[in-house]
Amino acid sequence: MLIQILNGLVYGGLLYILSVGLVLIFGLRRVVNFAHGALFMVGAYVGYAANMVFGFWGAVACSILVLSVLGVALDRFVFRPLQKEEPMVTVLVTFGLLLVLEDVVRTIWGRDLLSFPTPAAFSGTVALGDSSFPVYRLLVVAVAVLVAAGLSLWLKTSRAGLYVRASSVDPLTTGMQGVDTERLSALVVAMGSALAGLSGVIAAPLLALSPSMGSSILIESFIVVVTGGLGSFTGAFVAALVIGQLHNLGVVYVPHIASMIPLILMVAVLIWRPNGIVRT
Repeated sequence: MLIQILNGLVYGGLLYILSVGLVLIFGLRRVVNFAHGALFMVGAYVGYAANMVFGFWGAVACSILVLSVLGVALDRFVFRPLQKEEPMVTVLVTFGLLLVLEDVVRTIWGRDLLSFPTPAAFSGTVALGDSSFPVYRLLVVAVAVLVAAGLSLWLKTSRAGLYVRASSVDPLTTGMQGVDTERLSALVVAMGSALAGLSGVIAAPLLALSPSMGSSILIESFIVVVTGGLGSFTGAFVAALVIGQLHNLGVVYVPHIASMIPLILMVAVLIWRPNGIVRT
């Protein structure tokens, strides 16, 4: 059971790193970004290419950097021009971007599944009683905790973080106080995209890389955001951990309905607490 719980923490950690980027972007831009799954996938492939040249940590840095630049471009050329349009227009455009990015990756890396080797420094296992657990999976949990702590510290203590919190509540008044909300939005979208890239490259050694890998995890990341409460960072953290456990235990004990369990949880939470597990 301990191994299953740890595996649930690993999956929940990955979901959190991906979902909190969605929360950041939605909080400031009010955009339901369907391209976020494609950013996760691109992060994994960029990491795959960079890993062959720079090693694992170089791959992590390259994915974060490339996805940050892609996020700035996404905000400048997609979100900003569409901010006065109906939300459905942005949803359709970002869904189109997801399909375009999948085709771009198919063109560059092909349709075959690719494997990302586990970093040599984290390839061992640790003994847990009569069982053993891969060190790399513990690294994934540690990265998720560091992201949560770092993001919380940034939002509560830095000037930019305080501006982000203020602008997410009242962008008009924040702008009247002299804050450049457009530049702030570009920063937030870059950070959200970088987190998608980080989750992609961290997940790469655990998954088979394919152009469709972003679409499958995107649904569960949206479930995390909705279940936790739109715009709630704490809610996303709690929901990701709960869904990670339910997903993993479901696959082990009730595999025929495992994919439905997160959806059932989301429906139950929306009925019980329409604003999510943690109210915003």
